Amino acid sequence: MRLFRKGKKPPVMNSPEFVQIQRACGGERRLPPVSGDFEKELYDRLRDAVPVVDAALMKTVRLTGGFRAVCSDERFQEELERFAESVPVGTYGVSLGTFADELLDSILTYGSAVGEIVPDARRQRIAGLWVGDVSAVRIMPGKAPFSREYSVRDREGNFAPVKYPERIVYASLPGGRPVLRGIPALSSILMRIYECIGQNYDRIGNVRYAVTYRPPEDQGSAAYSRERAVQIAKEWADGMNSAKYGQVKDFIAVGDVDIKVIGSENQLFDTNVPVRQLLEQIISKLSIPPFLLGLNWSSTERMSQQQADILTSELEYYRRLITPALRAAGDAFLCSIGADAVCRIEWDNINLQDEAVLAQARLDNARAREIEARLEKNDN
Repeated sequence: MRLFRKGKKPPVMNSPEFVQIQRACGGERRLPPVSGDFEKELYDRLRDAVPVVDAALMKTVRLTGGFRAVCSDERFQEELERFAESVPVGTYGVSLGTFADELLDSILTYGSAVGEIVPDARRQRIAGLWVGDVSAVRIMPGKAPFSREYSVRDREGNFAPVKYPERIVYASLPGGRPVLRGIPALSSILMRIYECIGQNYDRIGNVRYAVTYRPPEDQGSAAYSRERAVQIAKEWADGMNSAKYGQVKDFIAVGDVDIKVIGSENQLFDTNVPVRQLLEQIISKLSIPPFLLGLNWSSTERMSQQQADILTSELEYYRRLITPALRAAGDAFLCSIGADAVCRIEWDNINLQDEAVLAQARLDNARAREIEARLEKNDN
């Protein structure tokens, strides 16, 4: 990757041709892939409307873990590490790890991610990294085998070829299909259930009273039944309003007065079963254990070894997707400082459980070698 071409003056920083994607898109925005505005709004609203979906994606990004950029030439290792820790990412982010998190978040939500390596023409260094708007980028097969051509959409909606495609990094799931595909159909049913629960609580959960006054059968009391009903209603309303301010007032009435709670005979529908079934379908798509999202469906639920292995394989798969983009950023930095070296990404172990298993395996192997050595010594 050559960021500064020989025989041609580098573009001036912050010129229209310099920052290609972000200036055409109008800044940092989380948008979906080139699937249309409908899917863009759909996936954005899905993460806002269903907290468990957003939490699962964020946990997946965090569980992917950290990494270390390693230079093939040890002389430039310190500079590469300094670059990985301090490189600006967009407007607010810093470090190559932030760049990896934003790439993975875009891949999980929209199926693909596109970034740009922004050079500093004056200092001949990398000015920063940028995660762009994948819906504003059109990707087509290039003229050469296995090559790609990028076109970016401007504010007017027209696509133009990217002038410096060597600065673009791209990563996606197979076919660009996002993880959230298929979830909107289930989430729409889930949101209808929650909406119905809210309406039922408005009708039944908000306690309302029915005060019934039955006047005596004698003709004299019946003549004043209307006035007495109005007075009962006034006193009842006054007593209920006083309770808002911490004052307790007794309600005293003469005659046959019956007070009942409206809707006390009815019961709310049990929604545990349908809600759990929908959440199980959604979580199976997101590949996150339920208890990590606060869904304790079993009092003794914990992650088994098989679940840990499956989750580890999922996270390693996502690591493989974004590793080429991270390596490209590291190679571009080494190229900009004149180093004839390449960058390698070494990922950390996913969790401490893996460390414990590896340590136990090493201990068992050491004990086995010790026993074999003793047996050979006794045989001799």
